[in-house]
Amino acid sequence: MTKPVAVVIGATSKWQSDGRNTRMVHGGNIPDDELPLSIRWGVGGAIALKFAREGFHVVLTTRSKPNASALEAAIDAEGLACMTVELDLESDDSISTAFETVRRELGDPEVVVLNAGYLEGRDLPPEMELLEHMPVEFFETAQNISSRGPFLVAKEILPAMRKRGQGSFLITNNAASLRGKKRRTGESLYYPRVMMRTLAQVLTEEYSEFGVHVANVVVDGLIDSPGTRVLPMAQSKPEMIINPAAIADAFYYLHTQDRSCWTHELQLTPFSSRPSF
Repeated sequence: MTKPVAVVIGATSKWQSDGRNTRMVHGGNIPDDELPLSIRWGVGGAIALKFAREGFHVVLTTRSKPNASALEAAIDAEGLACMTVELDLESDDSISTAFETVRRELGDPEVVVLNAGYLEGRDLPPEMELLEHMPVEFFETAQNISSRGPFLVAKEILPAMRKRGQGSFLITNNAASLRGKKRRTGESLYYPRVMMRTLAQVLTEEYSEFGVHVANVVVDGLIDSPGTRVLPMAQSKPEMIINPAAIADAFYYLHTQDRSCWTHELQLTPFSSRPSF
């Protein structure tokens, strides 16, 4: 029997043991051998594991295949179905080629989770926190990942979902999609996240009647991962950390909701913190 297909765009994490953030903040890689699998690769990895364990053939997408090699091996080790495809949201050709590969090898996806993020601006020094200091190329990256890229992904996946009369397009977002904040370096580069939220709202209006479930999921907090759990805040306030396995459960719940009662926006916040509104 052919398995349904779930594509996770951004299946790895910048805070995984060898991730960009981890290396930048901690000066190198961090061992993750003793951590649960659902924590090792952040939200994307946890979602991939969840859907694979629920019987889906999961497609991991990442800019470079080696980034996802450990995650793919972990899923394979459980006897589950998985493949990795390179996809760069800053490249039109990369997006179209990735989905051509998925359709050719597995068929049209039933679920697509857009979980990509960006770091640009966060590593600038505090004296460069104002918008006037932000390089234009940083903004272009933010725009591509939060606006143009999701638009192109939607064009790739929604026609087949509409014709089939079912499917889920689930978008991982953050609190910057709800309101602007002051004041962290690079914060002004996060306003394109609002466009991701608006895209989800517009697609809900356009595609719900065809059986396509679109939802914007606001993850409002620090996500547990090898690189984040050793941060000073995580060490001093562990109750502020969100379990990525619980986030993955929420995504699977959205996909399996009864059609009479769909959720189109979900905000996930640790019990001990004040939500962003």
